[in-house]
Amino acid sequence: MANVVVVGAQWGDEGKGKIVDWLSERADVICRFQGGHNAGHTLVIDGKVYKLHALPSGVVRGGKLSVIGNGVVLDPWHLMNEIETVRAQGVEITPETLMIAENTPLILPIHGELDRAREEAASKGTKIGTTGRGIGPAYEDKVGRRAVRVADLADPATLEARVDRALQHHDPLRRGLGIEPVDRDALLAALRDIAEKVLPYAAPVWKVLNEKRKAGSRILFEGAQGALLDIDFGTYPFVTSSNVIAGQAATGTGIGPGSIDYVLGIVKAYTTRVGEGPFPTELDDDDGQRLGERGHEFGTTTGRKRRCGWFDAALVRQTCATSGVNGISLTKLDVLDGFDTLKICVGYELDGKTMDYLPFASEEQARCTPIYEEMEGWSESTEGARSWADLPGAAVKYVRRVEELIGCPVALLSTSPERDDTILVTDPFAD
Repeated sequence: MANVVVVGAQWGDEGKGKIVDWLSERADVICRFQGGHNAGHTLVIDGKVYKLHALPSGVVRGGKLSVIGNGVVLDPWHLMNEIETVRAQGVEITPETLMIAENTPLILPIHGELDRAREEAASKGTKIGTTGRGIGPAYEDKVGRRAVRVADLADPATLEARVDRALQHHDPLRRGLGIEPVDRDALLAALRDIAEKVLPYAAPVWKVLNEKRKAGSRILFEGAQGALLDIDFGTYPFVTSSNVIAGQAATGTGIGPGSIDYVLGIVKAYTTRVGEGPFPTELDDDDGQRLGERGHEFGTTTGRKRRCGWFDAALVRQTCATSGVNGISLTKLDVLDGFDTLKICVGYELDGKTMDYLPFASEEQARCTPIYEEMEGWSESTEGARSWADLPGAAVKYVRRVEELIGCPVALLSTSPERDDTILVTDPFAD
């Protein structure tokens, strides 16, 4: 049976939630393999809207196992609140339907406090544009070998030792930022309290997944954010704090890379970005405003307005290579309805030279000017189309040109937030 990894191939917000939900109906297990609750997925099922942040998208599908992998950093208090919110919408969530890897690092309140204090203290031009939810500092503690992990909640002595090691690092940082020292006893009390709620979901996820794979289960790996926010291959330093590209699905869950059979890249028919950082095709004009309004471009988690611009084929070609994408799901094609002319970025001009990729040096990224190819738009509506025959000829040409420029075929085409408004070209789960 095929196992599929879903990754965002731009700066996130590409519509992964709908596609993961669409695919999850055919999967047996749905795994979240990286990121924190700074990411958000909006699912629309039979007119009902679910907004998920830490939970895998598969939780809204009955009879599926949802997994939070060790590549995630988890805020346990947020998770419990999210579980209650989703339960109130009629979704059953139990330790039989949701597992959390025992080696998953936790986001503590001190991480969010540090995150926000650093961002406030940052000078102009150095702000990252984080959500302030503690994701970055939690990953720092993981790499610094001072994280509190899910398994630590089960043993009081180990928990105290982990907290003390973390505070040796955090208290000096807080002093430098003008924050009061951490109340150790209050933090430990909060962790002991939440432990009773989290530990029933803890499991050896690596073992469970490998057993499921051997038994022939179909596993769907769900990423957060987008490949251009990858800590290594994104527009550094304006990136997230984890690896977003498809290879992380193996490390972030404990299943070998040979277990991945198909990588599906989610690509919006135009480009958006939230927060700071380079954005070569960004539009500060009526077209950009129109894309934002028609696409309802506001973040699921933060409500922040997204920056909008034309489709950047050079960047998507890059992310398809770094994630080994086999096929893309092109989303929000309907947002382009009504434009007389559409533009696609095919490369950049940098200091008189033509580049077919975005360089890593931030000062060079800032000097890159997009090279555009123009295409005829269409006046007909593509919203809700479920077959190629439902699409205007100009829309089909646009999709075909995108395929040519990024060097990757379209596997699925999404024409509205509704899960059934999807044109299937290639089945990622095909044996």
